[in-house]
Amino acid sequence: MTINVTMVGCTGWVGRALVQAMAGAPDLTLAAAVARSAAGQDAGTAAGGAALGVTIAASLEEALRTPSDVVVDYTKPNVVKGHVLQAVAAGRSVVVGTSGMTGEDYAEIDRAARDAGVGVVAAGNFSITATLMQRFALMAARYVADVEVIDYASAQKPDVPSGTGRELAERLSEVRLDPTSRAVDTLTGPRETRGAAVGRVQVHSVRMPGYVLSCEALFGAADERLSIRHDAGSSPTPYVAGTLLAIRKAGEVPGLRRGLDSLMEG
Repeated sequence: MTINVTMVGCTGWVGRALVQAMAGAPDLTLAAAVARSAAGQDAGTAAGGAALGVTIAASLEEALRTPSDVVVDYTKPNVVKGHVLQAVAAGRSVVVGTSGMTGEDYAEIDRAARDAGVGVVAAGNFSITATLMQRFALMAARYVADVEVIDYASAQKPDVPSGTGRELAERLSEVRLDPTSRAVDTLTGPRETRGAAVGRVQVHSVRMPGYVLSCEALFGAADERLSIRHDAGSSPTPYVAGTLLAIRKAGEVPGLRRGLDSLMEG
């Protein structure tokens, strides 16, 4: 069975790679594409490949007029939630590759998806190795009480923390032991220097030139430390295989599933 896909953000860093990957996948068809800056162009040539006969729309509303099974969003934090709810309301399953949403946002999306009977897969990072980093950190959090997260990105990344860092902190919060370190509200001096709390985990976001994307879980115990870190390069290649997996599985279960590992188990 062929899965018809609407690609939102088709000329972005990951979007271009996904358009080309779908063109070579026998079970996936690019049915519609969205990129305001490239509206009217062919999605294939705009992504740096051969023409696909799919004209890029200026908005998701316009693209949804073309039937599809799954909407993939790789856009910007300020528009992703609206896109997801719009696609769900149109009866489409969704794959969310854009970061910046909160736990409350995801809860709202889960309710809407269940009501509509469609599936939503959202991951802070669709890389297989980043998924393993998260899994190893969750294992460690069951044994080592004190953990904090540092996420690194370029100076131009607009959202803090990254989707990878936020998702990691939220999931660590669900399984971690009670910390032994001093509570932030008992400290003197600028408390902002201790980062921000995401759930029950302190998160520190570094935004500087020279960084691409990295995320690190730091664990501390008496006389020992553990660091579990993922570093990404400058290519979107690591995110393509995981996103294609999510496209193929998005419609299987109504409601929201978070994290690529939710598709890899069972």
